[in-house]
Amino acid sequence: MEFEKKVSHSALDKSENDLSEIATQLAAGVEIKDRTHRLKNYPKCFLGNDAVTWLITNKIVMDVKSALCIGNLLMGEGLFKHVTGDHSFKNESLFYRFSIHEASHGSVSKNHDGTISNWNVFLPAQWVNDEKTDNLQPTKTLKSAASAGKQSKVAYAKEFLEVSPLDKHNVKLLNNVHPASWDDPDVARNYNLVVLGAGAGGLITSSGAAGVGAKVALIESNLMGGDCLNVGCVPSKALIKCAKMAHYAQHMETYGIDIDGKVEVNFPKIMERMRKLRSDISVNDSAERFSSTFGVDVFFGSGKFTSKNTLEVNGKKLTFSKAVIATGGSAAIPPIPGLTDVPFLTNATFFNLETLPPRFGVIGAGPIGCELAQSMARFGSQVSMFLRSNHILGKEEKEAADIVLEKMKQDGVDFLFGIKYESVEIVESQGNKQAIQLNLAQGDKKINVIVDELLLATGRRPNVKGIGLEKAGVQFDTRKGVTVNDYMQTTNKAIYAVGDCCTKYQFTHMADAMARKVIRNALFFMSEKVSNLLIPWATFTDPEIGHVGLYEADLEERNLPFDTYEKEFSDNDRAICDGETEGYVKILCKKGTDQIYGATICGAGAGDMISEITLAMKTKTGLGKIASVIHPYPTHAEIIRGCGDLYNRTRLTSTVKKLFRNLMVAQR
Repeated sequence: MEFEKKVSHSALDKSENDLSEIATQLAAGVEIKDRTHRLKNYPKCFLGNDAVTWLITNKIVMDVKSALCIGNLLMGEGLFKHVTGDHSFKNESLFYRFSIHEASHGSVSKNHDGTISNWNVFLPAQWVNDEKTDNLQPTKTLKSAASAGKQSKVAYAKEFLEVSPLDKHNVKLLNNVHPASWDDPDVARNYNLVVLGAGAGGLITSSGAAGVGAKVALIESNLMGGDCLNVGCVPSKALIKCAKMAHYAQHMETYGIDIDGKVEVNFPKIMERMRKLRSDISVNDSAERFSSTFGVDVFFGSGKFTSKNTLEVNGKKLTFSKAVIATGGSAAIPPIPGLTDVPFLTNATFFNLETLPPRFGVIGAGPIGCELAQSMARFGSQVSMFLRSNHILGKEEKEAADIVLEKMKQDGVDFLFGIKYESVEIVESQGNKQAIQLNLAQGDKKINVIVDELLLATGRRPNVKGIGLEKAGVQFDTRKGVTVNDYMQTTNKAIYAVGDCCTKYQFTHMADAMARKVIRNALFFMSEKVSNLLIPWATFTDPEIGHVGLYEADLEERNLPFDTYEKEFSDNDRAICDGETEGYVKILCKKGTDQIYGATICGAGAGDMISEITLAMKTKTGLGKIASVIHPYPTHAEIIRGCGDLYNRTRLTSTVKKLFRNLMVAQR
């Protein structure tokens, strides 16, 4: 191979083999040794300016510019990288390390022939060529009998990981968040931090801790990314968007648009779109990213505490100085007679649907139940919601919940309130197909309802069983989760917990916020309190509901006098133009002041709008000052400013008004 030539524009034309050979020669030519910066040791590193000098001296290139070009091409191929990932290749005394000298943090297994072992080999040929979307039939066996016995990969994905169908999008997802085969890293002598669970809380904790130099192990038995990526926020919002578009398309005449023909919902295509978007996003939560980019030791397996400072996974003992429990939660199953004998759905399996059920039942009317019920109705299912209570969205203001209820009724959702569940059973319906019959009582009235699919959305339970908390000296409750103090510390002072396994605020952004604080508390002996967090949330029905702070009932219970400032969406020009006038903004302030206690927004875009009020509360900005902020016209956010105007008008007392009036008279 002829390297002794000037490399300028032609540097970009180097083949992968050329670059590999240059990297091999460079690795043999530069000085590689352990180096120290700011008290931290970086093993087997070389300096960027040494590499530039070597490339020019050995006539691989003729000048610095070409050397930098070649160096960045080598980095782009993953042949070496900056030790902390903060720099491109530069002619400076920065530390770089060749991939061959990287410590193993876990990696995808290789087959005997040297090829990567991943889920792609289980795809049928027609999927690879994008010709059709048939599901994969079981044909291959799992590499690890310990993890799944003699089950096929397809059965393993569907039954244990609860991912189906195994199409190209789900294969991409699994390759990222649960590789088909994974080689565990060598276990460190002692970890600064061991994180059990790779959902939102676990991922933020492990990457953040590794980023400040900690030796971190991350353990996940199922899918990295947790509920949010796989069976929660990401897939549900993808579906909600499609449902909203279907709703718009079916009501185009409202906007003066006539459609020549019938608007049809292609549910399989909608679900495929969801799977594609989910798989595209999954790279952010991938094992490869956390292993190679962040330097986290990634283990796939069921981790269990074996003592107050040890944890076991895949037969390996991990010793830690500190640990974080981030095991999340899962769907709570109500004790309804016969329920365990019927094929019900939870949020973990709902997104595996491939065909639209003609009749869709939902037990539970919290955010998950309402969001998915409304979407399925807009797609064309006959949706029935079953509730023991007499209202939906029980944690929200009744005024807001009633607006959502009315909109859901307009979308075709049928509500059965005050229900008592007598039993659930499988029946034959519509051409000998199996369906599910709910036998109900509504007062003295007996009701039988048949559905083709039944979704349980009856709350969440923390994942605390079977992880050795007893041996670790960690107190827990199977309903409330891990017991933590205000600093997220468990009854074992070396172990902390974040996310759904230990808080009633079961939101991704709550797990994220807790994780950022727990890094400081666990590693740097700080005292970041959970009680200092201001937690907004949103329900993504149509219209949306956003909330932050205290409700009216909270203030009344605490005997805190307050003033209410409320504006309707129907008074907002943008809402009128968009034809989305349902809803309101309500802001509660300390009596006689503009100090904000809390707010509820019900209307289009409420989930985004609530952040302005959250910021105001966090920075102690009063409602009156919001009124002085210029808001673009026309936007929904002007409604918030309008509430500020309402407050400012209260400052114009009768005395002040009289003074102003006299002043105006004097100036005439």
